[in-house]
Amino acid sequence: MAESTRSVPPNSPAPPSTTTSWRAGLFLSAVITVLISLLLVHLDTFDAAPYSSDELAKRPISVLPRVNPRVLHGSEKIGEGQLKGPEDIVFDPKLGVMYTSCGDGWIKRVTLNDSVVENWVNTGGRPLGLALGYSGEVYVADAFKGILKLTEDGEIEALTDEAEGIKFGTTDAVTVAKNGVLYFTDASWKYDLHDFALDILEGRPYGRLMTYDPSTKQTKVIARDLYYANGVEMSPEQDFVVFCETPMMRCRRYYIHGEKEGSTDVFIDRLPGMPDNIHYDGEGHYWIGIAAEHTHEWDLARKYPYIRKLLAFLEKYLKRPSVEKNAGGVAVDLNGNPIARYYDRDLKSVTSVIKIREHLYLGNLVKSFIIRLNLTQYPATAPSSTMI
Repeated sequence: MAESTRSVPPNSPAPPSTTTSWRAGLFLSAVITVLISLLLVHLDTFDAAPYSSDELAKRPISVLPRVNPRVLHGSEKIGEGQLKGPEDIVFDPKLGVMYTSCGDGWIKRVTLNDSVVENWVNTGGRPLGLALGYSGEVYVADAFKGILKLTEDGEIEALTDEAEGIKFGTTDAVTVAKNGVLYFTDASWKYDLHDFALDILEGRPYGRLMTYDPSTKQTKVIARDLYYANGVEMSPEQDFVVFCETPMMRCRRYYIHGEKEGSTDVFIDRLPGMPDNIHYDGEGHYWIGIAAEHTHEWDLARKYPYIRKLLAFLEKYLKRPSVEKNAGGVAVDLNGNPIARYYDRDLKSVTSVIKIREHLYLGNLVKSFIIRLNLTQYPATAPSSTMI
């Protein structure tokens, strides 16, 4: 029997191929996935705040007098493998040791001459900022424990962990005046250290600058509504303290004495990136750690709150993309004028920079060592035109 055939009209389209159908299905699945993801982001309760037009109009300093853009070239690794995230560094010239605060809870001591590392005191939390007292004691801003005092013998005394009935969310940095009064920052009363990125992405001022007077045991808020209040340092004349606001890329000044007592103003604005700790070197310069360079991506995120909401969603549930680079430090004079910048494209999360004699020491959140750079051998030099 002859096999029957079905006639096909001459103008009928050819049936879709398997490959074409697969691609169409894949595209449809991708579109559905994106739409569902956007819906989930939209329904998330995270609420990013808009920045003011004045703030958005600011641009970072385009040229510094001197730069070294290759900090890792010629640098040394101090205490490699023994220092987990050495966030802050202070130097005791009497003992010839550096104290550094590590991610495993240890305050470690590193001898300056031979770089021997000693486990000194474990706070049981996450120590961040450090300050050397005037009688050999060390003060610690512990992100989870509050302000601590460590005696020369390594005994821990908890001093304060709340102000105005509000617990510190992220106790960040501390400095001490000659009269014994401590000045310190609570980066965010809303978010703890684990969620620091959410504070920055939300864009609201939850930070505070405070004092603790050991003679009265009183804690006072002296400046509030700060944007992630970070590093703090006493002026040489003890008449003001400088503190950093990380996402605003600036440092401000709070006056302790004089005609401006109790007021604040801007010490340096439009930094080339996000500042962390700040330290005075005793030679007329403050050194500001720059955790991440300013980027065009951050400009867009600042301008459009929805982008920050999307990044916050990724931070909470998936993984936020990392664009941090060109971290390092900036030196400024006593009036906040920029003098030099040290950085490297492959550096990120630099949190503190201190100068000891002819060397620069850089602490960070992600490395297992302190970076040391010989400034005599690898100085910052005047560029013809350097965009940063």
